[in-house]
Amino acid sequence: MTSVLALGIDAKRYLRNCNWPLLIATVLISSIGIVCIRSADLHTAAAAGEAKKQLLYLALGVPVMLGVATIDYRNWQRWAWVLYGVTFALLLFILRGGHSALGAQRWISLGPLGTFQPSEPAKLVAAIALAAVFCRGSYDRLLDLWKPLATLGALALLILKQPDLGTALVLVAILTAQLFFALPRLADFVIYIFGVVIAGAVAVGTNVILKPFQRARLFVFVNPKADPQGAGYNLNQSKIAVGNGGWFGRGLYHGTQTQLNFVPEHSRDFIFTVLAEEWGFVGASVLLVLYATLLWGGVASMLAARDRFGFLLAAGIEAMLFFHVLVNVGMTVGIMPITGIPLPFMSYGGSAMLTDFIAVGVLMNIYSQRDRNVLGNA
Repeated sequence: MTSVLALGIDAKRYLRNCNWPLLIATVLISSIGIVCIRSADLHTAAAAGEAKKQLLYLALGVPVMLGVATIDYRNWQRWAWVLYGVTFALLLFILRGGHSALGAQRWISLGPLGTFQPSEPAKLVAAIALAAVFCRGSYDRLLDLWKPLATLGALALLILKQPDLGTALVLVAILTAQLFFALPRLADFVIYIFGVVIAGAVAVGTNVILKPFQRARLFVFVNPKADPQGAGYNLNQSKIAVGNGGWFGRGLYHGTQTQLNFVPEHSRDFIFTVLAEEWGFVGASVLLVLYATLLWGGVASMLAARDRFGFLLAAGIEAMLFFHVLVNVGMTVGIMPITGIPLPFMSYGGSAMLTDFIAVGVLMNIYSQRDRNVLGNA
């Protein structure tokens, strides 16, 4: 009887300390995403089952998220290098035994279960590994930066080989956020930013890092009219779809750009165009408010962290989610270059969705442990 009462008290504490804005926003965004995917694939026979699969990912992801939320986040520091080693091995395997599609080699075939994209969980693993690295020193010397740079660089280079520029940029965003909070001297962070700017200039100005099609996308972003039927086609069609929605949208299943498939990959990278065209400015604003709520929940987890590792891990996850939303929404309206980054919990894809659910679960645990007695992790 005592154990039951004790369990009841713990459950009440857990509910009281749950990061409800983060949890509710995550589920609502995922539900909206399924509706939009259904609309995007309404007249595409080959993708007719994507909405049902996404619903399955949601049904699996929510229990996984809630389960991860009960795991003491400090365990991720202990498991960091095992996770890193497994991720590195999977990314290495991709280069020779991976499944290819759309000119990229990013997936591992799982037979009837579909495909698995290791670069998606690699983002979360990078956040965990970097947080663990930053907890192993004071980093009061600029030379110490080689440790986090090497940790990230090994994963980033393998991902760039796929090629997957978008995910590599997400890794840089995670590192940048964690460096900002981890480095004791602002001058060192400024030097790092200067190095990133130089590396970006080299990447854009030469063929050393980027593929020709990736450089073409960046140049089209600067001059959208340069190649309207080639590299600029996706951007132009996306902007037409977003503008087509007006204030209140054309109605579910009634978007012309959506239903006539003018926008490529509109159940994946360009899912925001479906919402903007059919739900209009008001619907898009509601979605952005939900994302703002989700991101605020991440900030709350950062502020609630009780140690350096928890704070830096939450900062890395927050940077990952924020960068995805910023770049994905931005590229659909022409204020960001097209890089193939999915919209969290909206874009179709099991690897990305389950990774994001796990990431939110980690944030929920960090937040809940404001009270160490909630999960017995005193």
